[in-house]
Amino acid sequence: MEAVAEGLWGLADYHENKGEIGKAVKCLEAICQSHVSFLPIVEIKTRLRISTLLLKHTHNVNHAKSHLERSQLLLKAIPSCFELKCRTFSLLSQCYHLVGAIPPQKLILYKALDLTSSASQDVAVKLWSCNFNSQLANAFIIEGDYQSSISALQSGYVCATEISYPDLQMFFATAILHVHLMQWDDENSVLRSISQCDRVWESIDPNRRGLCLGLLFYNELLHIFYRLRICDYKNAAHHVDNLDAAMKADMQKMQEIQQLSSELDALNQSLSRPDLPSRERSALAGRQVKLQHRLRSLEDSSLTGKEFLEPSYFGNARQAWGDKLVLAPSPMDGEWLPKSAVYALVDLMVVILGRPKGLFKECMQRIQSGLQTIQDALLKLGITDGVREVDLQHSAIWMAGVYLMLLMQFLENKVAVELTRSGFVEAQEALVQMKNWFIRFPTILQACESMIEMLRGQYAHSVGCYNEAAFHYVEAAKITESKSMQAMCHAYAAVSYFCIGDAESSSQAIDLIGPVYQMKDTINGVREEASLHFAYGLLLMRQQDFQEARNRLAKGLQIAHNHMGNLQLVSQYLTILGNLALALHDTVQAREILRSSLTLAKKLYDIPTQIWALSVLTALYQQLGERGNEMENDEYRRKKLDELQKRLADAYSSIHHIELISKVKLEVQQFHELDIKRAMANQSMSVNLDIPESIGLSTPLPVQSSSRLVDLDGGRRGKRKI
Repeated sequence: MEAVAEGLWGLADYHENKGEIGKAVKCLEAICQSHVSFLPIVEIKTRLRISTLLLKHTHNVNHAKSHLERSQLLLKAIPSCFELKCRTFSLLSQCYHLVGAIPPQKLILYKALDLTSSASQDVAVKLWSCNFNSQLANAFIIEGDYQSSISALQSGYVCATEISYPDLQMFFATAILHVHLMQWDDENSVLRSISQCDRVWESIDPNRRGLCLGLLFYNELLHIFYRLRICDYKNAAHHVDNLDAAMKADMQKMQEIQQLSSELDALNQSLSRPDLPSRERSALAGRQVKLQHRLRSLEDSSLTGKEFLEPSYFGNARQAWGDKLVLAPSPMDGEWLPKSAVYALVDLMVVILGRPKGLFKECMQRIQSGLQTIQDALLKLGITDGVREVDLQHSAIWMAGVYLMLLMQFLENKVAVELTRSGFVEAQEALVQMKNWFIRFPTILQACESMIEMLRGQYAHSVGCYNEAAFHYVEAAKITESKSMQAMCHAYAAVSYFCIGDAESSSQAIDLIGPVYQMKDTINGVREEASLHFAYGLLLMRQQDFQEARNRLAKGLQIAHNHMGNLQLVSQYLTILGNLALALHDTVQAREILRSSLTLAKKLYDIPTQIWALSVLTALYQQLGERGNEMENDEYRRKKLDELQKRLADAYSSIHHIELISKVKLEVQQFHELDIKRAMANQSMSVNLDIPESIGLSTPLPVQSSSRLVDLDGGRRGKRKI
């Protein structure tokens, strides 16, 4: 019977290589369903093979789980077979993970670790111990048990150290850093983890580092997340440059591999011709050897997933060779995110660092690139125009969450770019896309609800609908549990109320900003501090406390310039400080400040800030009696005002305008409770970026009288974070 089994195994391999997965599974199931008994070891290997096929190529997780549970029962009666037992435990753990059965997953992993602890402590056993600790850490993350997750990862790190495997040590060091970044309860712990990652990375041989592309991306991205979290854009930049260079080099290499493979296929086709002259055959054979050698050298220049036994695709579409960014050796689950998701993240990092500097052309190219990558990935997951959250296979929720969150991040940045350069209609379109995606996938994208409300507020403020803007900012604060986010939302709402200008609105602004500003020392983050200083500076100006207002605003400007590097925010701070200097009759400083502000606003194509600065400059020239400068300046201001009014008219006439500004919260139908818990848990583990961003502060729409601007009616939108 063993010969029969060998034959069916071979036939299954043949069908798999042809992509006929159903036929391959039927060949293998013929062994399990046979009336004639096979040896238990044959049945176990067959069921493992079926499970691997199902997990790698289909969403049929429950079927795979049934085969693995049967294999586990058979293995209980066999005292040996350590490798088969470990494979069964590992695959069964992944099945429980995919169906959201975390308690059974933890139980099976505890049994697996007991098995490894009782076995001889050789390299293979240690590697399996690393595998199980890694999966156990992930299970703890889903339950929100960060400390237990870190303990499991530290156990894995110890095993990797005992077998002197720096690559594996780096895998666990970066995973520990990842958990600390998600937990974020102690910045010193984060710094210690970063130091450990740096130390382990330096211990890896430089030649070997070039092969560890997955670890390079994972480590650099985590460093960037930390730097962006603390708004240290300057030190984040070189990490982004490293990633961008590595991504472009890998894309170039993969393109060359594809070209060589195509050429080799064509050459092999020519060599298969029986009538090929011998001289020509000899030349082609020589060319064939060179191509094969070059192809082999390229494929060997990085770790790939070809040798991996574990179906680390987690029920999603099978990835071709080269589509994996391997993090650890077999038998570990080999990747953090698919290569396409990581490359989209790199594009997103370039956008986040480039947009505050006004590099809009590069940013829009990266946004389009990232959106295209994500759309292609969503199509492979079966997410087309009509698909909603309830239609998803459970095993697809995790990966769908990764790409959908990235999609929202790109769209958010697109809204930010367009609002900065007064592209109101384009901002509408991107914001409506965000809204529609959220309505279709409300649980997976639950963390985006507050962001969407805030963006609705920013859009409303940008087009002069201050009352509606304040409503959406307050709603965004109600939705989020983040104290920092709440503080910024209240600051933005206060600015919108100040722009309305009447006594009641000013009172509402004071009620919002006063208590929050008193608590500013308990709120972490320079972005929060910058927005609070701006709003409180406006309050002090309203109260005619000009000197203290100047102090607060100067401090906010210093933060915007030194820590955030946000040119739009700097320009807006300069404009209001120039306005304040004029109110204090410091005309020399006012002229200098306002010219700097206008220069920055022009660079950013920020029309409202240009008009604001020009209006104050006109008032300055009036005060100084510089009639020529006043007329020239005011003519340019009117030109910009006409341009802005045309853009506003286009925005007001759009079918989306009322939909976005209306004082109505988003209403969605929630998913099943169990799946809500599962989807959100997976999302937090997969792409909890917490990337701080800024689109600056929002100008009140300019009025015809420049005197009103001199009277300090210059509210803006504050800083926000993703």
